[in-house]
Parts: sequence; C-alpha cells; structure tokens
Amino acid sequence: TLKLTDVDANSAIFNIANTFKLTVERFGGSIETHLDAMNAIVEVDEMHFTNVIFNLLDNAVKYSREDVPPHLVITSRDLESDRLQITVADNGIGVSKEDQKSIFEKFFRVNTGNRHDVKGFGLGLAYVKKMITELGGDITVESHLNKGTKFIIILPLSKS
Repeated sequence: TLKLTDVDANSAIFNIANTFKLTVERFGGSIETHLDAMNAIVEVDEMHFTNVIFNLLDNAVKYSREDVPPHLVITSRDLESDRLQITVADNGIGVSKEDQKSIFEKFFRVNTGNRHDVKGFGLGLAYVKKMITELGGDITVESHLNKGTKFIIILPLSKS
C-alpha cells in the first residue's frame, strides 16, 4: 500500500544527492544536480520515491568503469501536460541494446564479464519500474557501452 503525499521532487532529489555524495566520492567520483523544473510537486510515496532515486544512483556506482571515476548527473525539468521529467545519468559501463530490453525484468542481471564485485539479485530495476508505474509514471533507458546510461523518469504533477 502506497502512502501518497505531495512531495517537492527537486527538494527530495537534492537531499538524496547530498546523502549519496559521500558514496560517490569514496570511489573518487562526483555527483551533480541540475534541478530546473519550476513545478516539481508530485504525489508519491516519499519512501519509495527516495528508494527509486537511490537505487538508480547505487547502480551507477556499482556499474562504473574502472578507467574513469564515476560521474553522476541528476536533472529535473518541466514537461507539457503537467508532467515532470527526472533523469539520472552516469558515465559507467553502459548496457547493450540487447540487455536494455530486459533490465526492468525481475531477476535479470547484466553480464559484467569477469567482474565479481557487483552484488545483487536483479530486483532493483524491477522495483524501480513497478514503483514508477504505480505512481502513474513511466521510465525508459538510454545507454551506450563504455559511455554510460541515462534513466528517464516521467511523473505526473500533483493535481492539488
């Protein structure tokens, strides 16, 4: 059961990014926010919304490249039809076109070759997709191998 309340997505994302900053810096990386949406009030379950953003940031660090420090960028912007767009982008290992079709499925894990340091059960992105869908939104992915990944979340603005 979701406990829906009006949440300022810009404020929530700013706080999440600040909390996550230490994790990124531990890997020699950086995180930046560009929260340009003028209206970012969304009706969400704040705990699940936080978990969604945190999960995407955590994956960005987990799947970072070994040759460059992780660089994460979170943005928000207004869309027409009373919608908000949030993007979480990284400069990590990327996801192949083939794997992009399956990453939101339960238990699917991208093959990371001989890297054995990536832990998980393949549930994170399935959870992210389910939560965004439950909130009346949509999530898509754009990715290029060895260049990075961008998750694009679209959520309806609060009607109140």
